[in-house]
Amino acid sequence: MTQRVSAKSAKSRRGAATARPGGALSFLGYRRENGRVGVRNHVIALPVDDLSNAACEAVANNIKGVLAIPHSYGRLQFGADLELHFRTMIGTGTNPNVAAVIVIGIEPGWTKRIVDGIRASGKPCEGFAIEGHGDLQTIAAASRKAKEFLHNASELQRESCKAEDLWVAVKCGESDTTSGLAANPTVGNFIDKVDKIGMTTCFGETSELTGAEQVCASRAANDQVRKKFLKTWSDYNEMILRNKTNDLSDSQPTKGNIAGGLTTIEEKAFGNLEKIGREAKFIDVLDDGETPTKGPGLYFMNTSSAAAECVTLQAAAGFAVHLFPTGQGNVIGNPIIPVIKLTGNPRTVRLMSEHIDLDVSDILRGKMNFDKAGDALIDITMRVANGRLTCAEALGHREYTLTKLYRSA
Repeated sequence: MTQRVSAKSAKSRRGAATARPGGALSFLGYRRENGRVGVRNHVIALPVDDLSNAACEAVANNIKGVLAIPHSYGRLQFGADLELHFRTMIGTGTNPNVAAVIVIGIEPGWTKRIVDGIRASGKPCEGFAIEGHGDLQTIAAASRKAKEFLHNASELQRESCKAEDLWVAVKCGESDTTSGLAANPTVGNFIDKVDKIGMTTCFGETSELTGAEQVCASRAANDQVRKKFLKTWSDYNEMILRNKTNDLSDSQPTKGNIAGGLTTIEEKAFGNLEKIGREAKFIDVLDDGETPTKGPGLYFMNTSSAAAECVTLQAAAGFAVHLFPTGQGNVIGNPIIPVIKLTGNPRTVRLMSEHIDLDVSDILRGKMNFDKAGDALIDITMRVANGRLTCAEALGHREYTLTKLYRSA
């Protein structure tokens, strides 16, 4: 079981893993063909569609160390929904934590499109179509190529990288009153500090900003970005109205949020906004799963507030590590990016300790300030970047959920 780290013990470990000449932060990462840096070295079997899940899982069963990523979609999608599907599939394969990819689909056309998209990054990728060959022949051929990829990936070496090479996404889940008071501001302190050194970061959860959208908009880097954010939020709000719903009862806040003392979506939204700190400005608004192109800085991504959907989209955009503050206790993980969970709730620390990577509950006891908590989060993030397993990884949490925009044809 992964050992939970308190902010106190983290301070004593800081140094060797993160020090560079001059005291700058660093980590040992895998530099990929396109220059991006990963913190894991996965070889994955990626199904184009739900019909190909079994073949990918068979390849992973045959070749130990290959990771299959099953999902529920990929048939009869069209328009923007289909484009999002391709963007998520290609983005998953090109994530810097992935060394090589086996793609399996029922038909050759869509399979080739995903393979071509992944290969454009320079990453080793091979595609296989089941139609006209059947499962057994496809699985045999894909297994041989997966074994080759796995051998090659096993010889790749970590190298010293600057903290600026690390892309970090953030999301909160199972929030309660302690989230906005402790865990989320800890992430905000992290964001303010790493933004100054040129790290690329991302937040999302469009629905969960309801009631605080104007305050969030004020954190945009310029008027163009502010208008882009407000349009994104307004489009979401119009979707609510189209579905004849005038509130988010039973969805936002969730039952867990309400049990934790959050009474309205507005109250939840302002706690959520604590994750982006006090000083950082977001420099662009990304579509679901879109890769940042404006250089280092903080980005907003249009995402669901559902944990697995949001993390999946941010991983598809290229983020290599995820920070996940929780109040009541969320168990989320992801197949390809490590998810670091922190909490300020002493009850969650006590009852769900196996899920908590960083305990910042001393904030509520008056024994820790946000500056120290932020430093502790930087420390555990760099240690995870160096290879330390998160609780979610140790426990086998590999939640991967695609966002679907509308019903299939």
